[in-house]
Amino acid sequence: MSFIHNDFMLQNETAKQIYHNIAKDLPIIDYHCHLDPKEIAEDYIFEDITELWLAGDHYKWRAMRANGVSEDLITGNGSSKEKFKAWAETAEVALGNPLFHWTQLELKQYFGIEDLLSSENWEDIYDKANQQLKNDGMTAQSLIKQSQVEFIGTTDTPFDSLEYHKQIAEDSSFDVTVAPSFRPDELYNLSPDDIRRLEKLTGKTADNYDSFKTILENRVAYFDQHGALISDHGITELIYQESTDDDIERIFAKFKAEETVTEEEKAQWMTRLLVDLGSFYYDRGWIMQIHFGAIRDANKRLFNQAGANVGVDSIYDQPKVAEHLNQLLNAMDVKSKLPKTIIYNLNPELNHIVASTVANFQSNEEGIKGKVQFGAGWWFNDTEQGMLRQMETLADHGLLMHFVGMLTDSRSFVSYPRHDYFRRIFCNFVGEQVEQGKFPDNDLLIKRLVENVCYYNAKRYFQK
Repeated sequence: MSFIHNDFMLQNETAKQIYHNIAKDLPIIDYHCHLDPKEIAEDYIFEDITELWLAGDHYKWRAMRANGVSEDLITGNGSSKEKFKAWAETAEVALGNPLFHWTQLELKQYFGIEDLLSSENWEDIYDKANQQLKNDGMTAQSLIKQSQVEFIGTTDTPFDSLEYHKQIAEDSSFDVTVAPSFRPDELYNLSPDDIRRLEKLTGKTADNYDSFKTILENRVAYFDQHGALISDHGITELIYQESTDDDIERIFAKFKAEETVTEEEKAQWMTRLLVDLGSFYYDRGWIMQIHFGAIRDANKRLFNQAGANVGVDSIYDQPKVAEHLNQLLNAMDVKSKLPKTIIYNLNPELNHIVASTVANFQSNEEGIKGKVQFGAGWWFNDTEQGMLRQMETLADHGLLMHFVGMLTDSRSFVSYPRHDYFRRIFCNFVGEQVEQGKFPDNDLLIKRLVENVCYYNAKRYFQK
C-alpha cells in the first residue's frame, strides 16, 4: 500500500465514512491566497516541475536551509535539476514536518506518483513529472480546474490596475471566479510617493486626511467594481490607540512632508486607518481579514541577498492583545460599521484570547452566522497540531458549525492538497469525537457539520 492511500490520516471508521462520503469531493473556496492573477489570466505554462513547485515557495526554502542546502540552490542561480535534487534530499528527511505530507499529496494528486520522493529516485520523478507537464498541458488554469476550485481571492495592493482580473472575468472558457482582495499594507507607514501614486490613480488631491480618506474610498470602490469582496491586512503588532481628528490631520501632514512620525502617532494612524477602512468594507458587504503576529524578513543578510518573503520570518510575541483586539472591534461595532471579519493570529498561545474576543462581536441583525471568525491555522499553524488547536479552541468558545474552514495562503498552483489535508484532519477529529461519545452518532447532524466547515460556510460567507 502506498504511503498516501485512501484512508491517509483517517484513524477511525467514522472518519473514513464521513471523509469519503461527504468531504472528499466538495469544491474548494480558496478565499485567501497569493497566486499571480497575471499567470492565471495568461494561462501560464510552467517550464518544469522546479518552477511549478519551488519558485516562490518559502516553506520549502526554509526547510532546505535547515538541511544545509546552499542558497544558490534555493533562491540563487543553480540549475533547475540541481534545485529539484536539493529539494528531494530535503523532503526525504522532513518527517514530522507537514511538508513531508504535502509533497507526497501533491505528487500523487497532480502527477499520479506514489513513490516517496528521495535522494535515490529524484531524477526519475523529475523526468516523469516534467514529461507530464509537457504532455498533459498542465497550465495555471488547468491546475486550478483539476483541483475543483470555485473561487480564488488573490492579494492585491491599492495601486493595482486589476487588468488581469478583468481579463480573467472576460474569459468565457474559464469558469472559476478570481476576485481581487484589497491589501493596503503599504499605507501603514505612508510615504509621499504612496500619496502621489494614489492621487494619480484617482485624479484627486490629498491635501489633508479627509481628502486622503476620499481617495481610499475611491480605490475600495474601484476594487468593488472589479468583483472584490474581501480585504486583507498584514500587521506585525495589533494596536489600538485613540486619537482626535486634529491628531490624524497632524500625522498625515507629517507623512506627506516626510517628517519623523513617533511610535504613538503610528499607532494612532494605524487605528484610524483600520476603523475607517472597516466602515468602507461594511458599506459594501465585504469581509475584513486581519493577519497579525509575524516578524518578517528577520535575517537581514538573506533579505539583502534574496529579497522579501524568502522564508526568514517568525512568530511575534505581543502583550495586551486582548485589550487591543477588543478595542479595535468595538470601535467599528459601536458605530454599527463592523464588517464580517476574520482574525488570524500567528502565535498559537493567543488562540483562546482571539477566540473569546471574536465571540464578543457576533451580534448582528442580518442573521449572519459566525459574523466574526476565528481564522484557520495560519502559516506556522497550518500543521496537523496547529489545525487541531484552532478547531478545539473555536469549539470551546464559539460554534464550530459556522467555521469557514481552510485557505491556502499560497503562491503555488499545486498547493490545493492542503485543503484535502485539512479535510482529512477535520474528519478524523470529528470521527474521534463521535466514537468517544462526545459528539452524537447522528448522520444528519455530522453531515451538516462536515459539509459546512469544508465548503458551504465559506460559500455563504464570501458573498455580498
